[in-house]
Order: sequence, then structure tokens, then C-alpha cells
Amino acid sequence: MPTLSKRGKDMPESPIRKLVPYAEKAVSQGRKVFYLNIGQPDIESPEVALKAVKENNLKVLEYSHSAGFQSYREGLVKYYGDLNIPLSVENVIVTTGGSEALLFGFMSCLNPGDEIIIPEPFYANYNGFAIASGVRIVPVTSSIDDGFALPPIEKFEELITDRTKAILICNPGNPTGCLYSKEE
Repeated sequence: MPTLSKRGKDMPESPIRKLVPYAEKAVSQGRKVFYLNIGQPDIESPEVALKAVKENNLKVLEYSHSAGFQSYREGLVKYYGDLNIPLSVENVIVTTGGSEALLFGFMSCLNPGDEIIIPEPFYANYNGFAIASGVRIVPVTSSIDDGFALPPIEKFEELITDRTKAILICNPGNPTGCLYSKEE
């Protein structure tokens, strides 16, 4: 009889998705629910994009290059170059979303037993990425009192050990929405 792997059993349930049944129940009872969970866009899709989908005459919608369309990757390199962040097309990979990119990063840059320092509160699924890759998250706590600004560098330095291999900074911060300054 097939069973889940140990890794599958060890994976935490998404804290965000745990709340969905409660929200659905509240809606079914006529309550107004404000969804502050999954980042569903609340802006209209560009007409040019909708038109391209409606008017295409493709017989087969092919996969893109495994690293992403060359023209898109070149556009990203130009965009970041204009912000004085030098990149090369060969070092840019396009993923289907941020979670996939983060999981790829955890698994390709960190070994089981390594540590990653992350400002807290942080995106709840970082826990699952860490468990899947055998990495230990070391939180550095930010505070609502200062708008969840990044803690001083000394707080990060206090947490660095021989096992520290990465520091993850998400800007703007998820879930706080804090936009870190250049000085931070």
C-alpha cells in the first residue's frame, strides 16, 4: 500500500490554508470576511494581455525555455541594470512564482543542517521550505513598535554561527508589508 514519505509526513500544513475552512464557514453564515492571506491580485488584467489570449491562433501552446524566455530574461537584466544591480542573462532563471524560486534557492544553496537567518515575522511557508531542505531557520525578531523595520545589523551578527549559510531579506516584508529603506 503506498504511503507518504517521512518528508511528506514531516511537512507542516500551510498556516494560511488552515484558516480557509473557517473563512468559508463565516461567509456561509453571512459574515463579511476580509481575506488578508494569499496574494490574489486586485487590479484588472491589462487589456493587451486579455486580447492576446483571446485572439491567439496557436495550435499548440508550447513550454518556454526551462530558464524562461530569453527576451524576458534580457528585460529583467536591463531593468535591474538601470537600478545599478548588475546581472547577466545566464544567471537569471524565471520561475512560476516566488515560492518556487525560494524553494529552489533553499535546496540549491543550503545543505541539511545549515542555518538561515530570517527577520520575523516572516512568510509562514518558509517553515515548510526549511523542513523540505533540512535547513534550520534562525529568526531575528522585528517589532511592530518601529513598523517592523529591520533589526540593527548587530542583532543579525549575534545569531551568526559556523552553520549560518544565508540571510533572507524579503523586501517589502511578507507578511508585514514593511518596505525597507536603502540604509537598512
